[in-house]
This record gives sequence, C-alpha cells and structure tokens, in this order.
Amino acid sequence: MAQVITSVDHLTFSAHNLPALPAPKQVLMVEPTFFSVDYAINPHMADNIGNVDKTAARNQWQQVLGVFRQLGFSVHRLEGQKGLPDMVFCANQSLPYINPAGRKQVVMSIMHSDMRKEEVPYIEQWYRQQGYEIRYLDREKVRAFEGCGDAIWHSGRRLLWGGYGYRTSREAYKTVSGMLDVPVMALRLADEHFYHLDTCFCVLNETTVLIYPQAFTESGLKLIHAVFDHVIEASEDEAKERFACNASCPDGKNVIIQQGCREVNSKLREAGFTIHEVETSEYLKSGGSVFCMKQLLW
Repeated sequence: MAQVITSVDHLTFSAHNLPALPAPKQVLMVEPTFFSVDYAINPHMADNIGNVDKTAARNQWQQVLGVFRQLGFSVHRLEGQKGLPDMVFCANQSLPYINPAGRKQVVMSIMHSDMRKEEVPYIEQWYRQQGYEIRYLDREKVRAFEGCGDAIWHSGRRLLWGGYGYRTSREAYKTVSGMLDVPVMALRLADEHFYHLDTCFCVLNETTVLIYPQAFTESGLKLIHAVFDHVIEASEDEAKERFACNASCPDGKNVIIQQGCREVNSKLREAGFTIHEVETSEYLKSGGSVFCMKQLLW
C-alpha cells in the first residue's frame, strides 16, 4: 500500500486496519567510547563543543542499556569508531524492519551531514553479520534520509511516520513507501531545535503518541490527531531542555525517559504507562537522548 500522505484530506484508511507489524524484541546500542561534541550540526551542540564528561556519558549509556535488559530485550553492543563521535546515536543510520514473509531487512541511510556519512558502513556491516537483507536508496533521487531518526514505525502496524525538512528530504518517502509497500505519514518539521522527528514525536502504543505540538505545521498536527486516539503534549521546557519526546516505549507499556520530565511523566502515568527515568544529560549536549541512543530490531 505505497502512499505518501501529507494531509487529512488524503487519508483514506484507518491505521487499525493496516497489516500487523510484529513487535521488536532486540536492541542495538553503539558503545560511547568515542562519543563527544566535536562540531555543531544542530542548535543543541553549539555551546557544548568539547564539553562532554566521558565517564558520566559511559555511566549514563550503561543505565539506558540496563533498563532495556530489565524489560526483557536482548541488547547487542557494537564498538564505536574513532573520529565518529555521533555514531552512538544509532537510530539514525538505518531503518530496519521485518517484511510480511518474516525476512529481516534494513534500508541504509544517506546522512545529511558530511560529518556522519562514514558511520553508515559500520552499521551496515553489523546488519550483514546478523543476516539482514541490505537495501539502498537511489542517491540521485534522494538527497538525505536519516533512518529511524525521522522514519518511525507506528506501533504494531505497517505504517511509517516520516519527518522531513532538516535531516531528511521529503522525496525520500516516496522511495521508502514504494520499497516497503507501506503508507508514510509525512510531517514537515517547523523548528530547528526539533531537527529529527524523534525529538518531538514518540509513539507509545497503537493509539497513543507523545508530541511537542509547536514542532509541527497545522496540517501535520491535524494528521497526527486524525490517526491517534490519544495525543499527549509536552511543554516547551520539557521537550526542548529535557528531550521528553525522545523517550522510547519499546513494548507499548514502559516508557524510558530523561529524568525530570515531571509534567509529561504525570500525563503518562495517568494514561497507564510505567515510567523508567534515566539520566542522559551528556547526550542532551549533542541533541539526543534515549530514542537516539538505540535501534529496535527484529
């Protein structure tokens, strides 16, 4: 069902009626050995160059890993590479999935920034070792595509939400939709502080999403509200300063989130979710938190 949808006027189906997508059971995380802020490719990095406490970063990474294990996920650890400080944000270099026939496949990213392009081959090599079928986008047709940083699976359904405007180009979704034979809800991002969809949009379960509304256009917000029964909103402070929407809800019940998001956490608990607060302050300096630090796998 290849289709790119940008407006509720073009929405002709219910997400509940789309084919099911099995829940991921595994997680990939890249070791933070070489994590640092060496350059600025988003507004969060500008004042933090050279300002990472590597010991604290390692401890925080271990804490996030520990929560995934506590929730029953098998965690794969991949060595980082010298000279690639952002490789630790392993949501960005790929879009993995399992196709209807049960085959593990992955679409490799075309990174927007030259500083991050060399991360992709290392991630690709790991996927090959795990038996994934590797798929590529046509670089003559697609300028940039940053994997699950911008392309996020709807919980339990073969439906993608696709952010564009800063790191991923809109035309990428026509190719991705056709390649995977799934509809894509394309959302234009409207604030440079929320440069990836995963910084302002967190799918919690099939009917519930957490968003920062000011990061979207009016048409994007209408599309989100048309598909999700429950839309939880984060305040500017918790979304921008604590990256509340860069949380991860890997099983539809447990939310792993940067500590201190009091308003959001209250709303999440009221909605029936269990909260696992973690400290990711060193990663916030680079513009990422829990969702960025992992890749869910099948």
